Amino acid sequence: MKHSEYSVIIVGSGAAGLYTALKVSRQINLPDGILLITKDSLGESNSKYAQGGIVGVIHQNAGDTVELHVADTLKAGAGLTDEKVTEYISQNSDEVINDLMNFDINFDKDSVGNLNFTLEAAHSFRRILHVGGDATGKGIVEGLVKNVRRDSNITVVENSIVAELLINAKKECKGLIYYNQLTDEHEIAYSSAVILATGGVGQVYKYTTNPDGATGDGIDLAYNAGAVIRDMEFIQYHPTALAISPESKNRFLISEAVRGEGAHLIDKSGQEFMAKYHDKRELAPRDIVTRAIYNEMQTKHSSNMFLNATLIDKTKLFKRFLTISKRCLDNGIDISKTPIPIAPAAHYTMGGIKATVEGKTNINGLYAIGEVASTGLHGANRLASTSLLACVVCAYILADYLSFTNLETPKIIDEKINETVELYSLPISENDYNIPLLKHQLKDLMWDNVGIIRSEEKLLRAQKAVNIMKKNFERNRKCLNREEYEYRNMLTVAELIIKSALSRKESRGAHSRSDYKQTFELAVHTEILKTQNEDLVLC
Repeated sequence: MKHSEYSVIIVGSGAAGLYTALKVSRQINLPDGILLITKDSLGESNSKYAQGGIVGVIHQNAGDTVELHVADTLKAGAGLTDEKVTEYISQNSDEVINDLMNFDINFDKDSVGNLNFTLEAAHSFRRILHVGGDATGKGIVEGLVKNVRRDSNITVVENSIVAELLINAKKECKGLIYYNQLTDEHEIAYSSAVILATGGVGQVYKYTTNPDGATGDGIDLAYNAGAVIRDMEFIQYHPTALAISPESKNRFLISEAVRGEGAHLIDKSGQEFMAKYHDKRELAPRDIVTRAIYNEMQTKHSSNMFLNATLIDKTKLFKRFLTISKRCLDNGIDISKTPIPIAPAAHYTMGGIKATVEGKTNINGLYAIGEVASTGLHGANRLASTSLLACVVCAYILADYLSFTNLETPKIIDEKINETVELYSLPISENDYNIPLLKHQLKDLMWDNVGIIRSEEKLLRAQKAVNIMKKNFERNRKCLNREEYEYRNMLTVAELIIKSALSRKESRGAHSRSDYKQTFELAVHTEILKTQNEDLVLC
């Protein structure tokens, strides 16, 4: 197979991967440069579709403090948020956001040039910055992409999906094998620093706000390499995704900021209902709002509820929510006159690869940042608009860490790595799998049995079905194409979510069980490490 060597390899081109590439390039002398691999076009990611904004505890935002932000994050996280990690990220938010402005990212400002801040659910202060009204993720990603394209230290490989990490006998990561969709060939890239920034897992579910590429690739890679996977039961469902019909699967996000600006949730008769569920009503934590909407849908036998944005001043509404108003208008809805049909959809993975704030995993040379990582920031229920903040702050810190790390490309490749490389040089059976159908079946299974409200009976049903699906798919390593790799990865992620959900016999944050409604006083993490027995440990 064709092979190459790089000082640093980054997998994924959302905000975390792009910003890491730029910061590493500008801070470190790299004899072999940076390889950035993305399975779509550069910048296609969950980050690109983030609307609401990015949290920033900014000095010029008088009255806001790190302490207030940390308190809000801890409260939303339902007992599993790491206070030190949260404090560290919050303290660095001002410096990092100011640094982002050097990369063609222009946060919205008022008429006199001051940064505009908005409010979102579970925040006690207006601290959310935004770009282009409701196109924050797109604005950040486009600015970073522009800079990556013109950086000569960064080699970009698009339309390529990573098949396997190369782990030596000492359990160190020394590179990876990837499948190039354009050449239909597998290639090797060696490095002593591999960074996974592959995003989330939303495509495992029937209804999701995530783009098609969110198939849990990094979690599969890390799990099979021997990394610790943590808290996979905590899948955040966004309360308000555009629900034109039950048949619409990938659901357009209706930002939480719409509720932050004054929109109310109503049923089809126009009755508001959030007062029954929480004193903060529409601005309660996401897990509470999601379950409230879900309960109303079940009770009233409806496929959706509604978000009434007609309460917001029309001029402000269209200026602040340009993207949302346009998408709704494309579907025949004038949001200044008509309530928006909404329903919950899978949105964010609070769990993932266990990592420190600088991205270190339990495997030397392997790092994880962004949504794919579980640093302890999000706990059991992510606070609104902290996802982009985690991406850029952790990228900033990781670049600093790597500046003190030996980034020489590996000179000795051991027998274990050679065995892995040999496997990908061999032909495999050309069994004809109907991947679109198999994905559809898995997504339905997960939504129906491992969704917003869970039970032992449903989880065991899903586990049995996933085991059968895995047995019937004879591609546990090398696959024929991107679609097969994605399905392989989705099966791994589904299995991890189910195992974790079965082990947590309580309801906490985004994990809600009808058969275990209590919340234990002692909050523990769920960790899975692939061994011969595939042990699951609560710690």
